[in-house]
Amino acid sequence: MKQLVIIPTYNEKENIEKIIRAVKNQPIDFHILIIDDGSPDGTAEIVKGLQSEFDGSLFMIQRAGKQGLGTAYMTGFKWSLEHGYDYTIEMDADFSHNPNDLPRLLAACTEQGADLSIGSRYCNGISVINWPIGRVIMSYYASAYVRTVLGMKVFDTTAGFKCYSRKALETIDFSRIKMRGYGFQIEMKYNVYKLGMKIIEVPIIFEDRKEGTSKMSSSIFGEAFWGVLKLKFRKIKPANR
Repeated sequence: MKQLVIIPTYNEKENIEKIIRAVKNQPIDFHILIIDDGSPDGTAEIVKGLQSEFDGSLFMIQRAGKQGLGTAYMTGFKWSLEHGYDYTIEMDADFSHNPNDLPRLLAACTEQGADLSIGSRYCNGISVINWPIGRVIMSYYASAYVRTVLGMKVFDTTAGFKCYSRKALETIDFSRIKMRGYGFQIEMKYNVYKLGMKIIEVPIIFEDRKEGTSKMSSSIFGEAFWGVLKLKFRKIKPANR
C-alpha cells in the first residue's frame, strides 16, 4: 500500500522543513509531494536540500507563479495516480492540520472503507483554536450554507485536510472541476457524494497557523458562494478514463 501527502506551498519557509519532518516521523511511511508556486522566499530551495535525506519519498513540482489551490491539488492528484499511489492526502503546510492525525485519516479509508475521509472541525461541535471569532462564525455558517444548498450530509464542507482512495480520484472527472480557490474543496466533496461513494468525517482540532501568512481572501469566499449555487444545477458524471 502506498500513500502520498500533497502539500501546496507559497512562501512557507518558516514551516516547510518542520512539516516535512513531522510527516516523515509518523509510524506509517507517507510519501510527500510539494507543489510550490514559485515562492520567492526560498521555500523550494529548502525542499531541494531535504530531498537527498528523504530520497525516494520526498518529491516536488515547481510551477511558475501563483496558480491557485485547486490547480495545485489537481496537479498533485494526477501525479499521484500516474505514480501508483493507493491513497492521497491533502494537507496544509502551516500546521493548522496536525500531522499526528494522518494515520487516523488513512485508517478511515483502509479500515472503515471510506472513499473520502475528512479531517472535520465541525462534526463534534466546533474544534478550532486561535481563530478570531468572526472567522469561526463565517467558516461554520459557510459549511451550513453548503449543506443546505447542496443537501450534502457533511458537517465540514470546506475542510482541506482529506484523504482520497485511488477509486475516488479515478472516478471524479477532473475536467469538470471548475472552482480554483477554497470552493475547490467543496466541489471535490460534492463529486464524491453525488457519485455515491462513502464519506467519513474524522474529528480533528484545527489550530490557526503560528508562522507565515494566511492566503485567505474575500475573493476566495466569493467564488465559493456563487460556485455552490451553480454546482447545485450541474450534472455530476464519472470520468471516462
